[in-house]
Amino acid sequence: MPGYFELFGLPERFELDDAALEARYRTLAAQFHPDRTAAASAFEQRQAVMMASAVNQAYQALKDPLERAAYLLELRGINADAPEHTAYAPEFLMQQMEWREQLADAAAAQDAAAMRSLDQEIAQVQDGLYRELADAFAQSRFEPAADLLRRGRFLAKMRQEVYAALPE
Repeated sequence: MPGYFELFGLPERFELDDAALEARYRTLAAQFHPDRTAAASAFEQRQAVMMASAVNQAYQALKDPLERAAYLLELRGINADAPEHTAYAPEFLMQQMEWREQLADAAAAQDAAAMRSLDQEIAQVQDGLYRELADAFAQSRFEPAADLLRRGRFLAKMRQEVYAALPE
């Protein structure tokens, strides 16, 4: 089975052309859709299902910057999500605590505006982190990229918590 980048005909790098990824996904999804093999042999049907699954898995990994970073690191033998990698810089830990307090206060007050503001702040930090990830990969600095990925996972989780706390 080809790697995700090879399957999509894209260069193996962090920065991707989102439009090219999307276009290639639509083409591959149509090409390997199981309905196209409805009249084929059982073997060909299984192959189509396996390829459709592989295309979907690759697309999910490549479209999400954090999953793409994790995959690129995995290709280099680095498991950034391994349990032994849990240390963060003290500044980042302090920022996490501040955001958690802000979220708790805003949630207790049901202050949707404060929650949206917090989300925007975290989104800006997340955007900067993606730029740092792109630079780290461009310079083949994989250990710093792994650290950034772990921080990015926290940011994504924090944003999910903000969305979950928003009043309906």
